[in-house]
Amino acid sequence: MSLARELEVARLAAKRAGELALRYQKSGVKAEEKADESPVTIADREAEKLIANMLAEAFPEDGLLGEEGAGREGKSGRRWIIDPIDGTRDFSRGSPLWSVLIGLESGNDVLVGVANLVGWGKEYYATRGGGAWCDGERIQVSDKTKVSEAVLFFNGLREAYTREFADRVVPFMGKFWAVRSMSGAPDAMLVAAGHGDVWVEPSAKAWDLAPIRVIVEEAGGRFFNFDGGNSIHAGNCVVCTPALEPEIKRFLRGEGY
Repeated sequence: MSLARELEVARLAAKRAGELALRYQKSGVKAEEKADESPVTIADREAEKLIANMLAEAFPEDGLLGEEGAGREGKSGRRWIIDPIDGTRDFSRGSPLWSVLIGLESGNDVLVGVANLVGWGKEYYATRGGGAWCDGERIQVSDKTKVSEAVLFFNGLREAYTREFADRVVPFMGKFWAVRSMSGAPDAMLVAAGHGDVWVEPSAKAWDLAPIRVIVEEAGGRFFNFDGGNSIHAGNCVVCTPALEPEIKRFLRGEGY
């Protein structure tokens, strides 16, 4: 099954939405607070509208799910999942640590993923069975096998004290060569490209994770939930190099910590 057209349209939609959002960022935007206390700007809403319209025109039989409310039931069994600006807090502060995320879900799998890191000028993308790419170059996770040589990205440190692993997260971090926590998708893409080795995300929605799953897996990495599943709807995830998966799962189970 060829997914070339789906990837082409998704990449173009993410590119145009990113350009639109970047214009808003350069002119200055203020974030509002949504009911769930997460921030949103006019750029989020306009970028999502642009993406949703492009996808609906190109694939009228597919469903849509967007963070800012875009939604449509489909007839094809497929659904496009959109995060127009992943990292709105960073976006509203003028930081480059934000991205446009688009994934194509079919059943329990993600077939296409695009993560356009607009502020960094980097575009990551993948199709199921077609490999993972960054700016036209094939990417692969690292071959690190020891935690002591690995770089850990841990998202959501602000709320780590509320998690079930709060009492063991600091000893866990202490085993790594380095620990970073910049942003969601940028950190995950650094793992996919072999510049880091583990990304832990304790709290996320499907639109945060859809493209990340297929990009990481096509780069040879692992994507799994805290309970061992591999759903983008579970509310959390870990991505990592294959050799480090057992150690991360021991931490999640509380074994040895």
